[in-house]
Amino acid sequence: MNIEFLRLQFVDIFGVLKSVNITIDELDTALDGKLMFDGSSIDGFARINESDQCLVPDPDTLEVMPWRPREKGVARMICDVYTPDGEPFEGCPRNNLKRVLKEAEEMGYQLNVGPEGEFFLFFTDDKGRPTKDIHDKAGYFDLAPVDLGDDARRDIVLTMKSMGFKIEASHHEVAPGQHEIDFKYDEALRTADNWTTFRDIVKNIAKKHDLYATFMPKPFSGENGSAMHCNQSLFKDDNNIFFDPKGNCQLSMTARQYIGGLLKHAKGMTAIGNPTVNSYKRLKPGYEAPVHIAWSNSNRSSLIRVPSSRGLATRVEYRSPDPTANPYLIFAVMVKAGLEGIKENITPPDPIDEDLCSLNPEQQNDFELQELPQDLNAALKEMEKDSLVKEALGEHIFKRFIEGKREEWKQYAEQVHDWEIKTYLGKY
Repeated sequence: MNIEFLRLQFVDIFGVLKSVNITIDELDTALDGKLMFDGSSIDGFARINESDQCLVPDPDTLEVMPWRPREKGVARMICDVYTPDGEPFEGCPRNNLKRVLKEAEEMGYQLNVGPEGEFFLFFTDDKGRPTKDIHDKAGYFDLAPVDLGDDARRDIVLTMKSMGFKIEASHHEVAPGQHEIDFKYDEALRTADNWTTFRDIVKNIAKKHDLYATFMPKPFSGENGSAMHCNQSLFKDDNNIFFDPKGNCQLSMTARQYIGGLLKHAKGMTAIGNPTVNSYKRLKPGYEAPVHIAWSNSNRSSLIRVPSSRGLATRVEYRSPDPTANPYLIFAVMVKAGLEGIKENITPPDPIDEDLCSLNPEQQNDFELQELPQDLNAALKEMEKDSLVKEALGEHIFKRFIEGKREEWKQYAEQVHDWEIKTYLGKY
């Protein structure tokens, strides 16, 4: 490889990708944990009086960045954050996921996750900044020339393949300008790394096509939003333990208990899977997004769906997270909740295969349905009450996440929006 530069990448608590560039000559210094940076400048990391931190690259994540120049090229490595004393930094989301996955490993399990990647493409202005002009007016599974994103999506897929991704499908989604690319599931830590890289690839390749890719969940009212459906399964000795050919619907009791744990902590996990004000504009009835806390064998209006595939492909699809979620954090809280379901034998209620959004209030009462939090403020309150979420994130991340998101909610709540002006200015 003709590599001259290395990008050492990591994410902050809110899932934003950060990077430090070094030349290949400095790699040994980085691998030895001697590459220092100022953690106080990273959201949620450290206070000014405890700011020195170290980036330690994971050699298994080395990949060439094919959209960068080939001559004296650029590769990337994903890093863990350590303290100057050589201890894993408790505010590092990747370190935290490793800690939680260790609990699964001690029970003999490997968590596999397969997220579905949805995003929108917008035109840019002459300075490369995003406009409000959506890229096309196509719909679900439409083809070129109606699907104007076909070429960009093709280049994104080819770039992903060159970086080791196994692509399962790509297509235009339901909303205008909306696209989806699905890559094969993998072990949870590797999948979190892959999701971070996937977002980076999508944005960079879109830019080459004079487009802007956004993972904002709901850019338009009246249209479907973008999700990050998390398909997950537990493997033990290369066997999918969610599958039981003799079980009801060929699901094992372990799978049902895992679902029970997810349902129990759904409210407390919502702020992690849906961490922005805009996230809750997506979680509304009628847009294939969950509102109620329930599970189903097929129903896409449920929070949890069990797709029809069985055998090694048996999986639980958790449908509320969106693409703004930090993958390391949402995977950590999901597996922690699922493992509690197994340990404590939490049996979920019966699945509901009816369209939950069409049920009247009396029917909802009959099913004893509860709703997910309907805005970020409500979700943060539920998060604060859930001790398992706190355990899954650790004291540092839990506290800093809530602090940062409360400030975000406060800023939003103080704004006067166009809808208010149109509705109230002339009326009162």
